[in-house]
Amino acid sequence: MIDSQVLAATETVAQPINRERKLDAYGRAYATGKRKNAIARVWIKPGPGKISINGRDHQEYFGRAVLRMMISHPLAMAGRDGQYDVFCTVTGGGLSGQAGAIRHGISKALDAFEPDLHRILKQAGFLTRDSRIVERKKYGHRKARRRFQFSKR
Repeated sequence: MIDSQVLAATETVAQPINRERKLDAYGRAYATGKRKNAIARVWIKPGPGKISINGRDHQEYFGRAVLRMMISHPLAMAGRDGQYDVFCTVTGGGLSGQAGAIRHGISKALDAFEPDLHRILKQAGFLTRDSRIVERKKYGHRKARRRFQFSKR
C-alpha cells in the first residue's frame, strides 16, 4: 500500500508542468524587467527581429557592443534570434543597469510567449533578478566604505 502511494507521488513530480501562454489582445507577451534602479517594460511579438528601445533602434540606443550583446543573449540562447520583435520602454539607472533590466524583461516575456523555453532560460539565469544594488553611504565615511583620510597631526 505504501509503495503505491510513493510511486504515485513520484509520477506526479516527474511530469513536466504545463504552462499556458500569456498574451494580450494584440498577440504580444508583456513582462517587466529590473536591474539596479532601472525598470524596463518589454513587449514581444513574432516578427523579423527588430529591437526598439524608447522609440529608438537598439544599435542607436546602446553604443557599446557588450550592452547590445547582453540584451540579445536570451533570444540567442533560446534559438529565437530574428524571430521576435521587441518593443520596450526603460527608465532609471545608467546604461548598464538598463541593459540588464531589458535582458530580464525579454527573458520573462519570452517565457510568457513560449512556456517550453522556461527550463533553458532558468538554467542560464535569465529569469532571476540580479538583486545587487548600490550600498548606502554611511555617516562619517566619504563613501559607503571609504573613510576620510586620517591625519595624525
